[in-house]
Amino acid sequence: MLLAIDIGNTQTVIGMFAPDGAGSGPTGELLHHWRIATSAERTADDMAVLLAQLLGLQGFDIEEVISGIAVSSVVPRLRAALREMTEKWFPVKTVIIEPGIRTGMPILYDNPREVGADRIADAVAAYEMFGGPTIVVDFGTATSFEAISAAGEYLGGALLPGIEISLDALFGRAAALTRVELVEPRNVIGKNTIESIQSGALYGFAAQVDGLCERFERELGECTVVATGGLAGLITPVSACIDHHEPWLTLYGLRIIFERNLVGAS
Repeated sequence: MLLAIDIGNTQTVIGMFAPDGAGSGPTGELLHHWRIATSAERTADDMAVLLAQLLGLQGFDIEEVISGIAVSSVVPRLRAALREMTEKWFPVKTVIIEPGIRTGMPILYDNPREVGADRIADAVAAYEMFGGPTIVVDFGTATSFEAISAAGEYLGGALLPGIEISLDALFGRAAALTRVELVEPRNVIGKNTIESIQSGALYGFAAQVDGLCERFERELGECTVVATGGLAGLITPVSACIDHHEPWLTLYGLRIIFERNLVGAS
C-alpha cells in the first residue's frame, strides 16, 4: 500500500491507498486518512513511531503493509527528517516532491523551484480529475489559488493569508472581540457581535474567493473551481464559484506523482 504524507505549516495530512492491482503496481482507493498538528521539532524516529501508531490503530503492521511512500512538505526541516525516516526505518520506494521529480505537468512559473510541493500536488490531481482550465483553492495556513490551463500546464496563482491566521490577527488586535465558533449565522447582517464575526468570516472569505476566481476566469476563460484544505468544507457551501469540494486532493496528487515516478523508474 502507498502512504501519502502532506506536511503543511499548521497541519499534516496522511493517507493510505490500497493497491489497485497485484504486486507494487498503481494504487487505488484511499482507505484511511489522518490529520495531525505539524510540529517542526519532530525527528525521524518520532515520525516513524507516529506512523506506526496511526496504522496500528487500524490493525496494520506498517512494515508489512507499506510498499511505497509519497511526500510533499513546505517545512524543509521535516522534509529532511522524513527522508531520514524512510532510509532508516522503511526502505521502500519513496518519492518526495522536489526539483527533478516527474510530475507530468509543465510548471510555467518564473522560477519553478518556488512553487510549493503541495501546490503542485493539488494542481496535478485537479487536472487529472477535472481536466482544464481549472482553479484550485486550498484553504490552509495560507489560502492559495492555482491556475491550470486547458493543456494541463501550471500557470501560477495567488497567495493570501489563510482564514485562521486572519482571524488570529483580528482577535489579537481587537481587545473587545473574542473567538467564536465558525458556523453560518442566521443572517448575513449580524444581530450581535458573534453573528457579525461569523458573517464576516464565512461570507467575507467566500466573497474573496469568488472575486479572485472571477478575475482568474477573465484570463483563463470559464474554469472548474475545486476547493480543498482543512477549511474548504466551511466556505464551499456559501461560495458562488466553487464547483467541487475534494478534501483529500493533495493526497490524490501525491498518489498520481508517485505512480508517474514508479513508471519512470521501471
